[in-house]
Amino acid sequence: MLHAVMLFILAGLAEIGGGYLIWLWLRESRPAWYGLTGGLILVLYGIIPTLQKFPSFGRVYAAYGGVFVILSVLWGWGIDRKTPDIYDWIGALICLSGVAVILWAPRQG
Repeated sequence: MLHAVMLFILAGLAEIGGGYLIWLWLRESRPAWYGLTGGLILVLYGIIPTLQKFPSFGRVYAAYGGVFVILSVLWGWGIDRKTPDIYDWIGALICLSGVAVILWAPRQG
């Protein structure tokens, strides 16, 4: 379980971090190496989920989506200094609940 959680967090940081660097390059006129570095990090993001042990691609990405939401709220708070409001937290908790259902619901076969 810890392995899965760590991979979800690593994938989220790679996706958000890579996208953020491209954002800075294109929207805030940072040097081109920001964009190049961001693109390389996004390639890494594409590889990380393949290291999950779950057998279903769709299920892994659906569960990751909820983790991504939580990490995005935290990124906005820590990096962009935009304090999340109660609705951000409620939405993030709903997403996290969805992750739990997707990953650990009892299934047959």
